[in-house]
Amino acid sequence: MYSLETIDDFLDSYCAVAKECFIYFRWRPFLKDPKDDLVFECALAAGATHLVTHNTQDFGPAVDFGISVMTASRFLANFGQE
Repeated sequence: MYSLETIDDFLDSYCAVAKECFIYFRWRPFLKDPKDDLVFECALAAGATHLVTHNTQDFGPAVDFGISVMTASRFLANFGQE
């Protein structure tokens, strides 16, 4: 379990490096769920290396684009180790 201070520090650090990006190329339809396509396109446009979701099975094809798909618990367990 993480303390509220640790969570707050993590979110502050995360927001400090976040960047706004624009989607100039659409990959739709690519995934089973059209709403997931929006998330995938945003991850691609941002140059993301990780996509954190509980819906990992629907984002499987993202690995073909170099995006690692994982749950929040796995991300936190690996945080800072890659």
